[in-house]
Amino acid sequence: MRLPHLLLALVVVAIWGVNFAIIKLGLREVSPLALGVWRFALAVFPWIFFVKRPEAPVRLIVLYGLLIFAMQFGFMFTGMKVGMSAGLSSLVLQLQVFFTIGLSVLLLGERPAFWQLAGAVLAFAGVGVVAMHVGGDVTLAGLALLVAAAASWGGGNVVSKLISQQAAAVSMLGLVVWGSLVALPPLTIVALIVDREAFLQSFTGLDWVSLGSIAYIVYLSTLFGFAAWSTLLGRYPVSTVAPFTLLVPVFGFLGSAVLLGEPLQGWKLAASGLVVAGLGLNLFGPRLFNSRGR
Repeated sequence: MRLPHLLLALVVVAIWGVNFAIIKLGLREVSPLALGVWRFALAVFPWIFFVKRPEAPVRLIVLYGLLIFAMQFGFMFTGMKVGMSAGLSSLVLQLQVFFTIGLSVLLLGERPAFWQLAGAVLAFAGVGVVAMHVGGDVTLAGLALLVAAAASWGGGNVVSKLISQQAAAVSMLGLVVWGSLVALPPLTIVALIVDREAFLQSFTGLDWVSLGSIAYIVYLSTLFGFAAWSTLLGRYPVSTVAPFTLLVPVFGFLGSAVLLGEPLQGWKLAASGLVVAGLGLNLFGPRLFNSRGR
């Protein structure tokens, strides 16, 4: 990978990691579902007038938007609000890799390799460590909602794979913009039903921290991050680009420590080690086992 592209990959994963601390700052003044509405409204307008709808079946675009945007971020923002620290949120969300594998087995008939199963065991053991320390900045409801967010992301990944199989070339930016449009109505309706007063108050009297958080989430994490990442995937093999996502929890914990003052206890490091080891085994398993076979 050329040096400019290497630096771009590091910038993107740093933005995505620190994003969790930024979300936590935004949730101090904005309700979780309102933050989702802000995120997707600004990701849609005015871009929807300039970005062509992806040439894929409408039902798949709708399903993609519901799973990977409405459900993932609805669960994630709410989970972080009711009891999940920014650093741990960045870690637990990486379970999406193994939900993607599991759903691919169930829905697409794929067969998981041994190292993928072993990686899943390690990663879920790390989540088990988190569950053993419920209390303080971690609640059982928050953990469950983050796991649901990871499962939604995994479902969205499977739909994305179906889209790529049925369309020759799909613009990732177009999928983000039009998927965000799909996410807006259900998030707004649920917010008005569940917590109408807090939702409406989130659109008045926002301070600079809240506005800055929303701008970071929309323009850096979503539009720039996805566009840059799709560019890298277009230039290099997935096996070259994907390992950089292992650094997202690292930047997540660093960002939460610097911006929010979250402590890094030993059990958090142990949980991180297990999850990252599981992700690493999933990514590098083919090279490891093939080299041993030779």
